[in-house]
Amino acid sequence: MRKLSIFFVGIILIFPALLFGQLKIGYVDSNTILKVLPDAQDAQKTIDALVKEWKDELQKMQRELDTKTADFEKRKLIMSDNKRLEVENEISKLKTDIANYRQSKFGFQGELYSQQEEIMKPVQNKIFTAIETVAEDEDLDFVFDRSGDIVFLYAKEDYDITSKVLEILK
Repeated sequence: MRKLSIFFVGIILIFPALLFGQLKIGYVDSNTILKVLPDAQDAQKTIDALVKEWKDELQKMQRELDTKTADFEKRKLIMSDNKRLEVENEISKLKTDIANYRQSKFGFQGELYSQQEEIMKPVQNKIFTAIETVAEDEDLDFVFDRSGDIVFLYAKEDYDITSKVLEILK
């Protein structure tokens, strides 16, 4: 009975392919496109500059925290209780500020995420348009991104349309 079920499932899966012919599949390597495309490189440089600016600000804040903490550790024995409490609160506030800044810039749904979306969107649209053009010209049924989550165990090089997409983008 199990063999019969497998046979029918196989027939059901193969029949549409036999009925409609073979699918034409192409793939691109989006990492290659992003490395070669000048617009993508410019967008990445803009993002990198923002990240550097934010990291520099974080380092500045961290240095201020380290200085205050070291100074506090040296002087806490000679400070009054009120002054010690005041400095401890300042240090605590700085730690909170650093954590909040890091979260707002680099955290989930932070500014880095939104800036990447905004800066890369035109580049992605340009790439998708080029992929669609090549796919229609080549009469392809599917185009996969080789560098994404889909893993190819085997991919015939004849179907790689990355260079054609790059030609259109130039």
